[in-house]
Order: sequence, then C-alpha cells, then structure tokens
Amino acid sequence: MEIRKQIMDSIRLKQIILDDKALTEQLTQCITWMTSTFRNGGKVLFCGNGGSAADAQHLSAELSGRFYMDRPPLPSEALHVNSSFVTATANDHAFERVFERMIQAIGKEGDILVALSTSGASANIIRALEAAKTANMKIIGMTGGSKENPMAPLCDILLRMPSTDTARVQELHMLLGHIICENVESQLFTG
Repeated sequence: MEIRKQIMDSIRLKQIILDDKALTEQLTQCITWMTSTFRNGGKVLFCGNGGSAADAQHLSAELSGRFYMDRPPLPSEALHVNSSFVTATANDHAFERVFERMIQAIGKEGDILVALSTSGASANIIRALEAAKTANMKIIGMTGGSKENPMAPLCDILLRMPSTDTARVQELHMLLGHIICENVESQLFTG
C-alpha cells in the first residue's frame, strides 16, 4: 500500500496551489462574481460528470442549503439532479446535449455556470459552456492540468489544477469549491 505517498502527493499539490498567486486572484474573482450574482438576483448553476457531478451537487448544496451558518438559501442548482430531464434529453437528443438544454431552459444573463471536468474534454460540458456563453452567463471552469483543454477558450476563469490524476484533481476542486462557498457566504451574510 502507498497510503503515505498518496497523502504526501495531496499535500504537495495543495502547497503548489497555496503558492500560486494567480490562482488566488482567480479565486477572489470567483467569490466577487458569485457574491454579486446572488445580490443581483441571479443564480449559480453547476455541471459535471461522474465524480465531478457529485462535486457539483455537493457545492451547489453548500450554497442553496447552508455552509457554516444558518441563513437564507441561495439560488444554486446542479444541472444533473433532474433525472427525468437528463434521461429524456439523452434519449431524445443525445447525452452531449443534457446540460446545454438545461442551460437554454433556465440560464440567463447575470447567472454563473461552474463546470467541473477533470479532463476538460467532456462533450456535454463543452456544449454547456457554449450555451452559457450564448446566454451571456459568466463561466467558471474547474479542470485538471492536461495541456490540451477544450474548456480553456470557453471559460472566463479556468481554475486548472496542477495534476492530471483524477482523484487528486477532484480533491483540489472540493478544496477550492469550499473556499468559494465559505467566502461567498461570509460576504453576503456577515459583511
């Protein structure tokens, strides 16, 4: 077993993030955008596949439910949670269109899309980004460190993790997502 090595690798990647001033500036911008979006009556939508879908749902729940404090809910949703919509769209159109169609249905200018993809190459995520761009939404991408990343030109902010290891990338996505949620909540309800 390589348990110690796995933990050390996670710590090493977190240290890289801690030392990355540009990433800190991007996180600050994400927090500012989300705070402003909620203050102006907008919503934050999340999408991802597999483990990234679970992370998307988790982060959305932190905003729409609560994080550290009891406070009013914030309008946030993970686009895959309506299983009837997802399966009908996948069956009638194509799986690549499920997030795109949901954004077309409920996304509007002033909203934010947060798209999570460890590879940055998932077809349904790319189509979601294109739909969000058409709707004049702000787009935050969270991805891994692969050199070829089709998400990059479609995101206003791309939080690219310094790894291509799926498990480590997802751990870092949750770290940054929790930082965003904590700071958004604090700015909205204690500032």
